[in-house]
Amino acid sequence: MYEDFHVVDRWSGEDLHCRWKANIVAIATRHADAVDVRFDVNGRPMWIALPCTAWVEQKKRSGKVITDGLTAQIAGHYLKQLVEEGYDSRREVYTMAVDEVLEHLDAVVDEAKAQGNLPSLPVGVEAPG
Repeated sequence: MYEDFHVVDRWSGEDLHCRWKANIVAIATRHADAVDVRFDVNGRPMWIALPCTAWVEQKKRSGKVITDGLTAQIAGHYLKQLVEEGYDSRREVYTMAVDEVLEHLDAVVDEAKAQGNLPSLPVGVEAPG
C-alpha cells in the first residue's frame, strides 16, 4: 500500500515516487523519543517521525501493538496526504503528533481490511523458492 507508491505534487503537478527505506529508532540517532521512517521521494530522503507515545496510546485503546510494517504504512499514508495537501518539498523531516499517528493507523487498517491484509516488509525481497 504505502511502502512503494506514486503521488502527484499539489503545486508542481510532478509525479513523485515514494519508496520506504527504513524504520529507525530515533533515540539512538537524534536523541528523540520517536521512530523515524525514511522514504526516498524521487530519490531525495524524506523522514516521517512518529512519537513513541503513540505505541502506548494504541496499546491502551485497543490492546494491540503497532508493528514495524504498520509503522511504515502509517508514515507512508501521512506522507501521501502531505504531498496531496501541498507539503514543503524543501523540508526533510516531518513530525507526527500522537493523534495523527492514531488517525492514520485507523485509515491504513481500514484500507488493509478492504484489500485483505497489510503488505509485508521489506519491499522488493523475494522469498526463497
